[in-house]
Amino acid sequence: MARELITSWADYQTAVDRLLAIACQTICIYDEDLVALKLESPNRLLSFKRILQTGHDDALRIAVRNAAPTRQQHPKLQQLLTAYSHLAKARETPAQLAHLRDNMFIVDDKHALIRFERDLPRSKLLIDEADELRPYLTRFREIWAEGGEDIGMSTLGL
Repeated sequence: MARELITSWADYQTAVDRLLAIACQTICIYDEDLVALKLESPNRLLSFKRILQTGHDDALRIAVRNAAPTRQQHPKLQQLLTAYSHLAKARETPAQLAHLRDNMFIVDDKHALIRFERDLPRSKLLIDEADELRPYLTRFREIWAEGGEDIGMSTLGL
């Protein structure tokens, strides 16, 4: 069990990589727009693919407040979400949640990176902290339950 305060963007990126390295079944992300997470890197995409290949229901759930950067700057993530659409979902949260300023990156319901303010790197990294993580899991589930617009991961045409 470990708790660590993150205060720089470099440490934030390292924490994301640490979480992806230990992820086994599920990843839940609530973020402004995914830009700070840099999910298009090859290693991070491989980690997502590894998790999705386990076949766990709801292996990857992503909720963003602003989907435009996700649609425009994450083509490889979109391809992955399309290929595993039965296990992965991404959505833009409804307007009534736009005022929320924090971000969550939750792995296997027991590890997480919680960023307190969307514009700053200040975060806490929780490893094997299921009890401390419980309120964040509840919060993520509530945010997810609010619905929103699914982020179309492929273009339909004739």
